[in-house]
Amino acid sequence: MKNGISECNDNASVAEKSQRGIPVKTLTLLIFSLAYAGIVIKRDKALFFVYAAALIFLMAGVVHIIEIPSFLNYNVLGIFLGTSILSFLFSFSGVPSGIVENISEKKYAVGTVYLLICLMTGLISAFVENIATIMIMAPVALELAKKHNLNPVSLLIGMTVASNLQGCATMVGDSPSIILAMESGMNFNDFIYMPAAKLSMFSGRPGIFFFVQIAMISGLAVLYLFFRKEKKILAVSPAEYTVKMWTPLVLIVLMILSLALVSFVGNGFEYFPAVICLLYASAGLLWLAFMEEKKKFTIMHIDWESFFLLAGIFVLVGTLKKVGFIEDLAGVLEKSGEKSPFLLYNIMVWGSVFISSFVDNIPYTMAMIPGVQILCARLSLNPYIFLFGLLLGTCVGGNITPIGASCNVVSVGILKKKGYRVGFKDFVKIGLPFTILAVLSSSLLMWFVYN
Repeated sequence: MKNGISECNDNASVAEKSQRGIPVKTLTLLIFSLAYAGIVIKRDKALFFVYAAALIFLMAGVVHIIEIPSFLNYNVLGIFLGTSILSFLFSFSGVPSGIVENISEKKYAVGTVYLLICLMTGLISAFVENIATIMIMAPVALELAKKHNLNPVSLLIGMTVASNLQGCATMVGDSPSIILAMESGMNFNDFIYMPAAKLSMFSGRPGIFFFVQIAMISGLAVLYLFFRKEKKILAVSPAEYTVKMWTPLVLIVLMILSLALVSFVGNGFEYFPAVICLLYASAGLLWLAFMEEKKKFTIMHIDWESFFLLAGIFVLVGTLKKVGFIEDLAGVLEKSGEKSPFLLYNIMVWGSVFISSFVDNIPYTMAMIPGVQILCARLSLNPYIFLFGLLLGTCVGGNITPIGASCNVVSVGILKKKGYRVGFKDFVKIGLPFTILAVLSSSLLMWFVYN
């Protein structure tokens, strides 16, 4: 016990020295920036830079080891593990091959097929957490690439940005949406249609769902510009694809329905989404153990590199939040544009886009919601348009870089595991224009509809 107290005192002493030398916030931001730069320059060494930064934070006394568990997002990690297992079973079932075969029979151009898959991914993501969506749909994309000798990098990136966008369309689409609903008293229907009573208006207004669909149309236009060069017509293979079993698909559908329903019954338990995914994954493994056609599953089928990278990023972002850096950013946004609600709204939206491109959107959303509510009350502004703008910028802003959202990290990890390298520029050249056009079209329309 004395050793533990001594260690805490040593860490505190180091932290005090940091405050007398380099301020803790400055030191933390410097270390975070160096780690981020390292990830950008050497993407294949991302784990090294993330955990080296975390180790420096521990050694400098910026954080204590007992604080680290509180920084982790167990929902995201649990969803990742559960859907990794279901994704493996889904691939083994033959259903992805069947989907690809049906698409191939239509004899569409590859670019058109890419757009359809991105559209399908976005639709699922409106009701299922983004990571789960990508893990479900990735086998389809990879099977398509394998069968027709295609490079799936641009397709996976397109699926990822579409998933991140549609994640804010409903209350259950992504973690920030759930957080916003719980913190502001909104329900599932408010995301579809905001009643007049809450807006203090004579009539209600469309919820964020409809503005996200406008953004999706704009985003698909951007994706079309990247996919249109893929003019090859998919050829039908003479070999017939047969679905081996439907059980994994049934489990995935049940998981999707369960995740959608959890918003109505799960507010009392924070980790419902993770538990649901892990339960269905366990059911899948139990089914696999008793089936006649054996297929061995080992822990090596899980992408542990992406798992630990996600965990490491949560630690870095949690450290930023602990030292008050995220709250400082929130304060800057709150103080800016007070004389013009329209200017304040745009600062809220585009500031969130910028910050979310390199800071995880969950702690940022939690830090910003109280500030937005207080600011709107002080300025006598209706908070819902600003909260929707915050959500839109936060969720879509993560599309810009490969580490801007957990979903991005997972997608890049999937591609890397299959032997495809995704550079920082590869992601940005699609994610940046997608984000700008999607946010611009939807945020401006939302402002004019609500004012």
